[in-house]
Amino acid sequence: MNSKKYNLKKIESLPSFEDDLKEKLKNPKFKKGFGLSLKRWDLTHEIMTARKRAKMTQMEFAKKLQTSQSFVARVENGDQNLTIDVLMRMADVLSAKQKKPIKFQIIGSV
Repeated sequence: MNSKKYNLKKIESLPSFEDDLKEKLKNPKFKKGFGLSLKRWDLTHEIMTARKRAKMTQMEFAKKLQTSQSFVARVENGDQNLTIDVLMRMADVLSAKQKKPIKFQIIGSV
């Protein structure tokens, strides 16, 4: 058991996450990077949601894409850069499985 004691007054005086983020977003370079990260998260979340909606495991999806399960996991974690060709193959596989077109959409600007 950890018996380390914390100074609650010091912790309470720290800025909230929202306040800290607002301050950091004043920096144009940070704001651009943060916006890109949000877009990456949106896209990877959309891919994962579509795969789950198609009732496919990462392994099944990977086989259809002719790639590895670890590649799919990296995509869904936002740790893999994608080409347009890979995105199109993903959309084709998911569309065929669900028998309706899949469209990945990123909205907004950085």
